[in-house]
Amino acid sequence: MFLFDTDILSNIVKKIPSPILLAKLKKVPKDLQFTSSINIAEIYYGASRSSKRDAIIRIFEEKVFPHISILPFDEGSARIYGELKAKLEKYGVIKSEPDLRIAAIVLQHRLILITGNIKHFKNIPGLKSENWLGKDST
Repeated sequence: MFLFDTDILSNIVKKIPSPILLAKLKKVPKDLQFTSSINIAEIYYGASRSSKRDAIIRIFEEKVFPHISILPFDEGSARIYGELKAKLEKYGVIKSEPDLRIAAIVLQHRLILITGNIKHFKNIPGLKSENWLGKDST
């Protein structure tokens, strides 16, 4: 089972999406495809900063969100998040709040994170990630 990061969701709606990503997506049954409420928030935030806000939101609401299961940041992920943040801080590893929340959801549900931003999730204990874009987009 896979959780798709914001950059993956955004790539899907590009005029020319990554052929590597599209090929891999075709092989994964829909019931194994997830994203998180945090990623959805990032999509709305990015769209709201754009002059094409309404068009971007419409594309995601019509073509992406209905076809993927959206996992919430709930009590279980909050617990993992708190423990993870404390552990990383102990070792001087600082991660962005949204990335830590996404990682907590991935760990809670024992998923594999699909992202082009592998570096953002580096050094998170137990987190499995794969890059389906074919390059590191950080």
